[in-house]
Amino acid sequence: MVKITETPRDGLQGITNIINTQEKIDYINLLLRCGFHTIEAGSFVSPALIPQMADTAEVLRKINTNNSVSRIAVLVASLKGAEMAMNFEKINSIIFPFSLSETFLRKNINSNFADVEKRIDQIHNLCLKHNKELRLYFSMGFGNPYGDMWNTDIILKYIDLYYNKGIRIMPFSDILGTATPEVIGSTFKTLSDEFPYVEFGLHLHSTPEQRIEKVNSAWQAGIRSFDTVINGLGGCPQTGKDLVSNLPTEEFLDYCHSNDITTGINSDYFNKARKHLKL
Repeated sequence: MVKITETPRDGLQGITNIINTQEKIDYINLLLRCGFHTIEAGSFVSPALIPQMADTAEVLRKINTNNSVSRIAVLVASLKGAEMAMNFEKINSIIFPFSLSETFLRKNINSNFADVEKRIDQIHNLCLKHNKELRLYFSMGFGNPYGDMWNTDIILKYIDLYYNKGIRIMPFSDILGTATPEVIGSTFKTLSDEFPYVEFGLHLHSTPEQRIEKVNSAWQAGIRSFDTVINGLGGCPQTGKDLVSNLPTEEFLDYCHSNDITTGINSDYFNKARKHLKL
């Protein structure tokens, strides 16, 4: 069975027109009935940078997690954001956007490798104290379009660093959609062989041409955790480049159904959620 993290946070964060808070609450409540493993419901980051997520606290207070099998995740980029997240018992997972590109770390969260390690340590300690899991996302995981050095040794160095700190969930992101299916497959095969006790996953941004081929490369390499966004909405507004769409949930579900992969998704609620958000 596959684990699907539906990420309305990533889907909505780049939209210019602010979505009404109640609209977000109603939408996430529908997603909570679909059967996704995790719903990334928002983020605690600077509202000046990501104004669409400024109401995350209110959304979390009002969504109804009763009788839902889904876990709730939020993204944080600082100790302050993590401290805010700890106030919500219904949050299960904290997402932190690490990057193998120091250039992108500066663009995305105004950090560098030395500073970000300290942040991650602080946030991980908070997670342990409050019984929340930390998901450490590796953006630029399949190459470095900013010209920073990238190779397998660098990847293994940072996975080993954070593995030894006790972190066990490390999804890889291709935010700019530049990775090839071959690189995705070979990277994940190497990582799975070297770190069999780490849960790796794929957070994919891509144009349509090779999207499913990239998914298949990850699946064939043993990846069983994927992030999706209904209708492929979104992209990272901090890259300095054009937004590249997320992996559309409906296309990933079609892939799963075609390959007899169990998803656990309730199609009735999923179709209601697809129709609900009018953008």
